[in-house]
Amino acid sequence: MVNTASQMIDLGTPLPTFSLPDVLGGMHSPAASADSKGTLVVFMCNHCPFVKYIREELAKLGRDCASLGVAMYGINANDFAQYPDDSPARMKEESILSGYVFPYLLDEDQSVAKLFRAACTPDFFLYDAAGKLTYRGQLDGSRPGNDVVVTGEDLRAAMRRSSRASRPARTPSRALAATSSGSRATSRPGSGRGGEAIAG
Repeated sequence: MVNTASQMIDLGTPLPTFSLPDVLGGMHSPAASADSKGTLVVFMCNHCPFVKYIREELAKLGRDCASLGVAMYGINANDFAQYPDDSPARMKEESILSGYVFPYLLDEDQSVAKLFRAACTPDFFLYDAAGKLTYRGQLDGSRPGNDVVVTGEDLRAAMRRSSRASRPARTPSRALAATSSGSRATSRPGSGRGGEAIAG
């Protein structure tokens, strides 16, 4: 894998409109959560080692978001013909095994990933109750092999700031990502946590 960084978009950017199917066949859209206290969108997939490393924290985030009234969506935009572990059937298995309570959605044509300019997995986008981007950064300082405990502290701190005020939350320092070969996705330096590039 090659190190790269997530793409950045400006804080204050509106939450894109989308409608995607979950692993059970239901459809989900942020419009259905208009009364939520915020929205967290995570681009993720099954096979990415970065996602595997933080799956327990993702599950915990899902439970915490539900209790806080924050709508959380996991979105898989990978080409599952190229990565069979990211197929809808495997997504369903992963959702159950990992205890995800948030909708795990399939972006088969990558159209939603392009709306968000998502480049890697995991990629985090936090929006306030008004649908404005307040955080675009890493989960925390942990990485596979660096012995830093996974806590989600950076994202959780941004969630606390966003809930207290509607001003943009600061992003942490630049984080590196790992990209797989043969991907269409491109990236430029930024503050996102990153992971494997979205494959198409």
